[in-house]
Amino acid sequence: MLIKHQYITSILIALPTLVVAQSKIVKDSLSNKALQEVIVSQTAKNSKQNNTNALASVDDYLAQQENITLIRRGAYAWEPMINNMAIERTRQTIDGMQIFHACTDKMDPITSYVEVNNLDGMDITSGSQGSMFGATLGGSIDLRTRKLYFTEKKEMKGQIQTGFESINKQKAVGGNFDFTSKKFYINGSIMFRDADNYKAGGDKEILYSQFKKLNASGIVGYAINPSNSLEATIIYDKATDVGYPALPMDVALAEALITSFKHTYTPTDSWIDKWETKLYYNTITHKMDDTNRPIVPIRMDMPGWSDTYGAYTTLSTTLKDNHHLNINANTYYNKSFAEMTMLSSIPGATNMFAYTWPNVKTNYGGLTVKDHWQIDDKNSLLLSGTLGINFNHVSQKGVDQLGIFLNDNSFKQNKTRTVGNLAINYERAENIWFYGIGMGYGNRAPSVSEGYGYYLFNSGDRYDYIGNPNLKNESSYEGNFFIKYATPAFSSKLSGSVFYLKNYIIGVIDPIYNAMTFGGLGVKKYANINHAIQGSLDWNFTYNIDTHWKVSGGLTYSYGKDSNSNTLPFIAPLAYRTSVDYRYNNLKTQVSLKGNAVKNNAASAYGEVRTPSYAILDWSTNYNFTIKSQVLNVGIGVENILDTYYSTYADWNKIPNPGRNFFANITYKL
Repeated sequence: MLIKHQYITSILIALPTLVVAQSKIVKDSLSNKALQEVIVSQTAKNSKQNNTNALASVDDYLAQQENITLIRRGAYAWEPMINNMAIERTRQTIDGMQIFHACTDKMDPITSYVEVNNLDGMDITSGSQGSMFGATLGGSIDLRTRKLYFTEKKEMKGQIQTGFESINKQKAVGGNFDFTSKKFYINGSIMFRDADNYKAGGDKEILYSQFKKLNASGIVGYAINPSNSLEATIIYDKATDVGYPALPMDVALAEALITSFKHTYTPTDSWIDKWETKLYYNTITHKMDDTNRPIVPIRMDMPGWSDTYGAYTTLSTTLKDNHHLNINANTYYNKSFAEMTMLSSIPGATNMFAYTWPNVKTNYGGLTVKDHWQIDDKNSLLLSGTLGINFNHVSQKGVDQLGIFLNDNSFKQNKTRTVGNLAINYERAENIWFYGIGMGYGNRAPSVSEGYGYYLFNSGDRYDYIGNPNLKNESSYEGNFFIKYATPAFSSKLSGSVFYLKNYIIGVIDPIYNAMTFGGLGVKKYANINHAIQGSLDWNFTYNIDTHWKVSGGLTYSYGKDSNSNTLPFIAPLAYRTSVDYRYNNLKTQVSLKGNAVKNNAASAYGEVRTPSYAILDWSTNYNFTIKSQVLNVGIGVENILDTYYSTYADWNKIPNPGRNFFANITYKL
């Protein structure tokens, strides 16, 4: 299998070289780029202009983005959803690197391994347009860490940050420095957070919601010549004593090491715009336990590990003056392994042991091509496609465990699947009006849990889940549109999408088997149901009253049903948001209101319950003090001003959100 993986890797890395050898194209640039391929492509600096809490978590910044919602199991590491689809149906990367969580309960999404002082921006795509790094159904998130550039003169910059939040007595302190020159650059950053239990509205303490987190990163770059450069990066993240009040277990350790080595070719006089090749490795360790829980029927230890080796090469060029073409060859190898030990309380009795992820190995190799065709000054077309091969191998112990639940003896150690995306999006710009329509198709392989998970307890519906390696690929047929009106003073956009998901993968009750977990209601085995339909409609606006005042807001409606007319889980009710911003010189202040309507159509078949409506009022402000050539930024604010006690549809087991929170932060830029 290793030989096969190396063979795939060699082919994919060599592929753009073949393209180079067989093509001769004149380099140019586009005069108009109207396509909305990337919903969000912004720097962290610009993102923070919408959130004066400069030390807010990456989760907080993601929550502000269009089409993004988050499942919250505590105060730390929220699970991002795109178009109301969980991480199995989306793709998350960091600087294009494939990274897979090591927790069977998804308590460690990869977005938890980047900090705000190391975040440059985020690229978010919707639906089957997909990312440049693999197939997806719901969309993709690529977190871009801070970048440095070579400078003619030697420059050194840095900043120190500290902050405090009253709701959980969170202390945050960090900083970073940059050194750049003509041939060399280096960066280092660090952030430490320490938080106690938070309090919900009405001053109610939420037990087991504390956490500690250390994040450090570094970048080293070297310019071989004006066209070729090398870069090495490292991210180290370690969270300890992380409480999850919505779950029966906490986390003693969540630790990640993420490394990469990259070569970039940017010629000054060539048909190649940019050619980037990266090798990377990351390893994640995640240890769940219930040591700090005072009353537990059966003590358990549940560690998990995820190791990924990967490579990609991306070539960008321009064809015939109006085609911007991107080609990406991508491969990775991942090993996911997790186990569970039930500790007996009877002296001398034997503990129970199982492999919850039985050493599942995944090889993937794929090719993605995107062509942005600027037809003329008004019309543009985006064509994108991905074709990949997904190969799984599971240990013999995994075969022995899961074979109990497969009566046809069809379970094989190896499984090869073809996955991919195909999408077309058309846009037209007509003075102050912009229009777009698109369609797409995509399919995906089952996740490790869906294919090979063994007695994974879901505390939301209280069922143990069993994987099914014989699942069919889940596929999606998508349609989308948008209409936008934009002037310097006022802009408004209406957009929508609908997904028809064939062979929808979800847990189905198997009445033959009993639950393993104490208090469990039974066993669900992952299965393909005929179909599911999901959709959303979003309207937003921005009104710049004058150079100082701005009003913005919007509404979002979501829909989701399975083939039996049951509401799908985690479908948002009607949501609204609005804010008023004021700027004067170095002063910025904002008042915002956000909320959801009542969720009466809860997914009761999947363990959901009705969620009441809520409305939350926030206020924040910050000011830049200039001290010679340096800047001191001070930010203060109040979140949930009315101290509302509330839970949302995306709060696991309906844990309440934080109550009134006063925060303050200081950033000193050297």
